[in-house]
Amino acid sequence: MMKTHVPVERLFNQFNEIAMILQEELSCTYLEALAETVEDIFHHKILQEELSDFTKKRVMKILEENSLDFFTKEQIRKAYQLAILKGMKEYVQPNHQMTPDSIGMFVSFLIEKFINEQNEWTIMDPACGSGNLLATILNQLQGKQLEAYGLDIDDLLIKLAFLGANLLEQTVQFYNQDSLEPMFVNPVDVTVCDLPVGYYPNDERAKDYEVSVEEGHTYAHHLFIEQSIKHTKQGGYLFFLIPNGLFESEQAPKLHELLKKYVHIQSVIQLPISMFKNKHNAKSILILQKKAPSIQAPKQVLLANLPSLKNKEAMEKIIIQIDAWIKENKK
Repeated sequence: MMKTHVPVERLFNQFNEIAMILQEELSCTYLEALAETVEDIFHHKILQEELSDFTKKRVMKILEENSLDFFTKEQIRKAYQLAILKGMKEYVQPNHQMTPDSIGMFVSFLIEKFINEQNEWTIMDPACGSGNLLATILNQLQGKQLEAYGLDIDDLLIKLAFLGANLLEQTVQFYNQDSLEPMFVNPVDVTVCDLPVGYYPNDERAKDYEVSVEEGHTYAHHLFIEQSIKHTKQGGYLFFLIPNGLFESEQAPKLHELLKKYVHIQSVIQLPISMFKNKHNAKSILILQKKAPSIQAPKQVLLANLPSLKNKEAMEKIIIQIDAWIKENKK
């Protein structure tokens, strides 16, 4: 479990204590109970009528111990994240691993660097899961005027994302849908996505995509890239967390063709292997810019290997490298 500061731990304990009570009383999963918990905290009253008076008093007593008014948005997000992480241990969804805080914050830094001239823009995460990556970005970029969208096929995770946005007072429109089906979101300025890695089972739907393969299942992460490009404005940016072997698979040639046709590759930043329990699950950040008549390709792609985020001196060198590249290529 990640290290916590005292306020985060105190708020997590409140989430956790109420969730465990509701889990037992309502005979549901921890994540379902957490969703009920957040509803109670947000409305500051007990919404579960089926609870006994004794249980209602127990929950209300815990609610009254900590008001959200005494916590920062980051403290609230981190406490909520910890509770979701606990619930994820019993909620087995291989394509819905929560994006770590450190990665979310670094992606936020990159977004601000690449589109620093804009103060108003739209952002979308087409596979938002419980919403932690999007929430991290919105928290980090509070000075910007952002219109945000989150989509996910999992109804419980999208509910948790919605409830988290309410807690953080973030304005986000959420859609519970398969994002590889037609989307009802207008093209956005920025797309960000921790890509779900694996095969997409709907072969008929996959045939509508340029990256689809003739035999067998198409990679879902390839389809998500194509769909995201389609729903990003000309000149807009896409920030993907990709598997390190993305361009080495047997389906990679079609992906290469797609990228060459529609976008300029801006950067590939490999994340530290030490961040991942298994080196085969290691990821990189892929930054793309959708082509437009006024947009030129960078003179060279920004390639970097990110050091340990705890290595302050090495991180400062990477930031200097990124700043120099942007000054040279994003005039």
